[in-house]
Amino acid sequence: MSSHSHEVTDAILDTLKRASSGLKDAGVKFALAGGCAAYARGAAPSLHDVDFVLTEHDVPAALEALRGIGFETAKPPEDWLVKAYDDGRLVDLIFRISDRPITAELIERAEPMKASAVIVPVLEATDLVISWLMPLSEHACDYGALLPQVRALREQVDWQRVATVTADSPYAATFLTLLERLGVLEAPAEPKGDPSWP
Repeated sequence: MSSHSHEVTDAILDTLKRASSGLKDAGVKFALAGGCAAYARGAAPSLHDVDFVLTEHDVPAALEALRGIGFETAKPPEDWLVKAYDDGRLVDLIFRISDRPITAELIERAEPMKASAVIVPVLEATDLVISWLMPLSEHACDYGALLPQVRALREQVDWQRVATVTADSPYAATFLTLLERLGVLEAPAEPKGDPSWP
């Protein structure tokens, strides 16, 4: 990793620390998602921003908390997240994934883990992979970026659950087939059980 990459990573992890502390102090329930969550779970750092999931109900309190510690906040045109900036570094506060609202249950399933020298709730590995696969579409279908992350998490994931929840997505199904063909998964992940999520 280049020294510039180290600097970027260190800066993002510092933003993660500041933002998570601010949200905790304000009593906002959240979970770490995205590349930072994968990193906390053992994947290589691929950190460009910080992603948190939270319920839509908690968005105003989260924005107020982050503004209170010096972040700039913005409501983009997208109707599934809001943004905060720490000296230009981006924090996404995501309250909906693929038209499915983030639920308290999803956040409660998160596991406390160490990320950037602080303990934060990190999305459960199966939920994390589902959160990556659900939004895949013909306009956003970068399997190459997902592969190393998913490979690092594979033993932490309930693949049958992933297959069940993402069964309606041809892009997710194709990715699972790719994982199987590459030997990342030992057996086909077959949909089975309750497809509801999150």
